[in-house]
Amino acid sequence: MAGEWTPQSWRTKQIQQVPEYPDQAKLEAVEDGLRSCPPLVFAGEARRLKRELGAVAEGNAFLLQGGDCAESFAEFSADSIRDTFKVMLQMALVLTFGASCPVVKVGRMAGQFAKPRSAPNEVIDGVELPSYRGDIINGIDFTADARIPDPERMMRAYNQAASSLNLLRAFAQGGFANLHKVNQWNLDFVINSPQGERFQELAKRVDEALSFMEACGVSDENVPQFQETNFYTSHEALLLWYEEALTRRDSLTGKFYDCSSHMLWIGDRTRQPDSAHVEFLRGVDNPIGMKCGPTMDPDELIRLIDMLNPTNEAGRLTLIARMGHDKVEKHLPALVRKVQSEGRKVVWSCDPMHGNTIKADNGFKTRPVERILTEVRGFFDVHRAEGSHAGGVHFEMTGKDVTECLGGAQEITENDLSMRYHTHCDPRLNGAQALELAFLLAEELKAAREGGVSELAAAS
Repeated sequence: MAGEWTPQSWRTKQIQQVPEYPDQAKLEAVEDGLRSCPPLVFAGEARRLKRELGAVAEGNAFLLQGGDCAESFAEFSADSIRDTFKVMLQMALVLTFGASCPVVKVGRMAGQFAKPRSAPNEVIDGVELPSYRGDIINGIDFTADARIPDPERMMRAYNQAASSLNLLRAFAQGGFANLHKVNQWNLDFVINSPQGERFQELAKRVDEALSFMEACGVSDENVPQFQETNFYTSHEALLLWYEEALTRRDSLTGKFYDCSSHMLWIGDRTRQPDSAHVEFLRGVDNPIGMKCGPTMDPDELIRLIDMLNPTNEAGRLTLIARMGHDKVEKHLPALVRKVQSEGRKVVWSCDPMHGNTIKADNGFKTRPVERILTEVRGFFDVHRAEGSHAGGVHFEMTGKDVTECLGGAQEITENDLSMRYHTHCDPRLNGAQALELAFLLAEELKAAREGGVSELAAAS
């Protein structure tokens, strides 16, 4: 049985993937400052997201969760937020119109500043320094001073997240998401790509459908869903000093919410049942996620589910499978089967990025698009075979015209990687590659609804 939970009880548990701050007094001062700051999100918004994810858990909607690998201070701009938001809208439209499926839109935005690392230190040209852990912790420059963990970075991350959320709310509710503006969502570098042309064809069909509905008396004047959308934020709850400081007790329900984001998740490296990260997230009432890699044991998964979602509430817990293209059909079935047999209500989502990272011959860390798409196909195949709902996708992308992932319809090669490789951590899909993923998802969802296999899956 788990002991009594408080926002501070994680401090008594084992913790991994966090920095050692050299100045404890400075850390405590920043925590005190954050505790006095307004919440970034509100409990009612988190409850609304949980209800929408409950529909996903029941097989009646699909979760689209994407955004930056690691947000940075240097590249923060209104344009980058807008362009990423555009791609998310495009992908959601492809899924909603192409697969006749409601889409829950969640960005890896406004808080995704901290990253777990495979090693605490890195060596370059014989010099060893602490690893870069994200802008909320230390700097990316390979110098001794930059790599010192600085708690004041948490306050800068909070301020940037507040600005990002302000703009995202304006885009989602202020008319930018109006379905009559679908042609304005396309990015310049995507328009002339095969996926951009395909999206233009879909946009034309949407315009025709809207014109028909307006002729029938249904317009954005009497249906607000035509001109606005719900958009939520999420990040990995890795830096627990930051998360605790932004946790508030809801005045309406008396429950605690981590008000740094609508949804938080636990990484595959920090999901141990006795870990500080599991301890913290079991007590906040936000919808939460947990990464499940190929080493996850089915019995341990059930133990973790019962710790994180003891009332078996639909929409509370999302399991994010990150297996790798060559492991998903080997390791995922046992987990799905166990969860099904035990009657646990979860959202199953696919992270096709983190298990497919390779190092190119020229030294760049990259991800082949074909491996990403292959894992998504395998994810759907497993759920189809087990009679469960493939409920979502969790991916890293940007609205920028980057060259970080190999292949795809743009046929990005290893020689192209150096052209626009801008990520601060892991490689991301660009807008055209993200649309390619969206069209595959629409095919798979449509096939799942009709009880068959997609045309793309049949051809592969």
